[in-house]
Amino acid sequence: MEVNRAGGVAAILGNPFNENEIQVTPFLNPTTVAYLDGLNTILMYIRSEKNPMATLLPGKTLIGTKPAPVMAHFSSKGPNVIDPNILKPDITAPGFNILAAWSEASSPLKIPEDRRVVKYNMQSGTSMSCPHVSAVIALLKSFHPDWSSAAIRSALMTTCNSVSLQQIELLVKFSYRISNRQLLILTAATTNNVVGRPITNATGNDGNPFEYGAGHFRPSRAVDPGLIYDATYTDYLLYLCSQNIRLDSSYNCPKKVPAASNLNYPSLAIANMRGSSMTVTRVVTNVGKDNSTYVLAVRSPPGYVVDIVPKTLRFSKLAEKHSFNITVTAQSSIVSRNEFSFGWYTWSDGVHMVRSPIAVSSSA
Repeated sequence: MEVNRAGGVAAILGNPFNENEIQVTPFLNPTTVAYLDGLNTILMYIRSEKNPMATLLPGKTLIGTKPAPVMAHFSSKGPNVIDPNILKPDITAPGFNILAAWSEASSPLKIPEDRRVVKYNMQSGTSMSCPHVSAVIALLKSFHPDWSSAAIRSALMTTCNSVSLQQIELLVKFSYRISNRQLLILTAATTNNVVGRPITNATGNDGNPFEYGAGHFRPSRAVDPGLIYDATYTDYLLYLCSQNIRLDSSYNCPKKVPAASNLNYPSLAIANMRGSSMTVTRVVTNVGKDNSTYVLAVRSPPGYVVDIVPKTLRFSKLAEKHSFNITVTAQSSIVSRNEFSFGWYTWSDGVHMVRSPIAVSSSA
């Protein structure tokens, strides 16, 4: 609008974040957006040419761009400001340049100068990821009407990422039950983004669980997660006891309250760990198939050793539950104080991959 008021007929804007994607804006006047390196080239041309010329071509829709997904600069990031012992965000979902329904009572730019009326508009933000996830949750609830909200969240989180070759090698060490066919299926699966590399952030660097949580959600896999981390109303009341919050006057907190990290969450976060080690408990419920055996693979966060016992879970029927202990031990010579380090652990029966991220920091 300022360019227009100054008598300009078009504008070239620089993208300040220099990320892999440019956020679409419904400009009133002809406008294009350039990456910072391209913008510098344009400025050099303008300053060196007596009669600089520019041609703005119509926009085109590109399909199958790589790499994808990429974390946007505006994405809400961890650690959890309310309680860093609960890893947030949980997952990531499509939220960048989403074609969304739009009220005709509002112009695309929502400014007085914009008098256009449209039924659809391109929008970006976590508010665009939310309806994607909400719709998938509704779909999962129709498949599994008896599942709690915690179970559905677990299914979405633990099925985000496919297995990597390194995970397969670790799994094979613990189990001879994985057949050649199952190994073929696992090795054929993609990892992280569509080019087989870790999901990157807006700057092009590798992302971490504080940016994408458990990863980019995969709805088709969430229907059959194999195992779920369920939690009851009482579980949450017990967790709130660790935060000195009384939500239900009929519930009395025990004299010895478990640490917040013990909430039966599909991820694990331990913030400012005191002492050299800490042990937490998780409980999984079999929702896959009868007579199944799950084996463990772990990648410890740098500077820590993660030991999970037992390393094999055997289920004889559906809805059967098993618990396991996770002990995180700091290697004092390596750990940086109050700095989070990330890893993961995965349970697999050769068909299902139940993957959980780990975030740990030490106060020592």
